[in-house]
Amino acid sequence: MLAFEIALHGRPETVTPGADLTDAWGTWPTVTVPPATLADPMVILFDDAIGRLAAIERLYVEPDGSFVWASGRRDEVAGRDWWQIDGNAFDRDGRVVVVDLKGSCPPEAFDRVIAAFGWPGQRLLMQLVRSAALLEESVFRRHATARGLAKDGERLRPQ
Repeated sequence: MLAFEIALHGRPETVTPGADLTDAWGTWPTVTVPPATLADPMVILFDDAIGRLAAIERLYVEPDGSFVWASGRRDEVAGRDWWQIDGNAFDRDGRVVVVDLKGSCPPEAFDRVIAAFGWPGQRLLMQLVRSAALLEESVFRRHATARGLAKDGERLRPQ
């Protein structure tokens, strides 16, 4: 299981190594980008992303970009932990600019959500909400896995 509280950004061309981040789950290499590039829109149109999200079973999405996706009974029967992803996509000039994501889920569920925003063709950076640190996707996945193993995802879902 992955556990996360992030802002999802399109990855700009100019990315430089940043200072390491040490938190409760380990030490992680970060990156820095020119600040203005975090507001650059992704390639995908907002309405297309909303349509892709709406096509995922059990995922409920509002026209304003807010969405929630929770595991079904199948996961309980299979012995997997119950999971949920809450998100909100924001747009500018018809394109997705940033997506707030919070929750815990298996990696394949996370992949389906970010695919709605053009991944893997759209390269992404994940910004940790608490520290505002930017992580490359591969580092984020290790971070989210460490949080998941620590059962931190349990506090990220509604009780």
